[in-house]
Amino acid sequence: MKKNILLISLVLVGMSGCLLEPDMTINTPSHMEEVRLPVGYIPNVQFSPIYVAMEKGYFEEENINLILDYSFETDAVTLLGADEIKFAIASGEQILLARAQEIPVVYVMAWYQKYPVAVASKAGNGLLEPDHLRGRSIGLPVLSGASYIGLRTILQAGGISEQDVSLEVIGFNQVEMLATDQVDAVVIYVANEPVVLQSQGYPTDLIRVDDYLTLVSNGLITNEKTLKEDPEMVKSMVRALLHGIRDTIANPDEAYQISLRYVETLAQSDENVQKRVLMRSIELWQGPTLGFSDPNAWENMSSILKSMDLLKGDVDLSKAFTNDFLP
Repeated sequence: MKKNILLISLVLVGMSGCLLEPDMTINTPSHMEEVRLPVGYIPNVQFSPIYVAMEKGYFEEENINLILDYSFETDAVTLLGADEIKFAIASGEQILLARAQEIPVVYVMAWYQKYPVAVASKAGNGLLEPDHLRGRSIGLPVLSGASYIGLRTILQAGGISEQDVSLEVIGFNQVEMLATDQVDAVVIYVANEPVVLQSQGYPTDLIRVDDYLTLVSNGLITNEKTLKEDPEMVKSMVRALLHGIRDTIANPDEAYQISLRYVETLAQSDENVQKRVLMRSIELWQGPTLGFSDPNAWENMSSILKSMDLLKGDVDLSKAFTNDFLP
């Protein structure tokens, strides 16, 4: 009998604990939606806002279990169009090129407020304006994607055609090619190669795309089906990612420390270089309204793609992007 009384007492204590602390279960998510997010690149400190949002539970607060996918950008757009995934990080030109092929993807939040591409040359060589590139050799990774579009934008700003320069496809060897004077200039990402070159004793001059034309860079994309059937999920993704971006801008050192847990190679890298990469990235993310997608940038991107003969005909820009899901 004593054993029974003791058992009943323990059960009652457990029940009373539940009754006295009802708030412990009220905020527990009843369902966590698993979201695979392709980001189009390898783990990198430039993804720190996502790492911050994951580490601080901002996605969990939105009932999202986020899984990062470091696959190629074009694959992500195709999967998104087929509704095999719900979200991805992609650049503006990919959206327009996809919609021209009737792939129903939509850009819902701008991550980068400035286009991150530039042409870099060794400081003192006098390549300061687009028209200075005439007759020069320029190395670029591939003849496609954001780098190529950025280069064509700069050449156009200087009234130069591809025939006026010597283009060399060099892969992702811009640092080595410029440092050893194998080319006069290279097409780079503002937050990356110039920082590395500077650390190796090669200061650079930059001709930035954003100084001549506003274009659409990386942002969060989804598809028309998700927008229609689950707009609250879209809002949740936007809120969580923007929260991570704001926190990273406000506290870069904290963001860097968090990134160490998500980027295995970061601890073996030069900390000063990687922190400068992060600070340069933050400059590209900042703007009057975080997440806002500039309609003029979309018009410009459409015009550039048409001039490159990559985009045939018109794409309805009102369906290509939206700012309706920003907080």
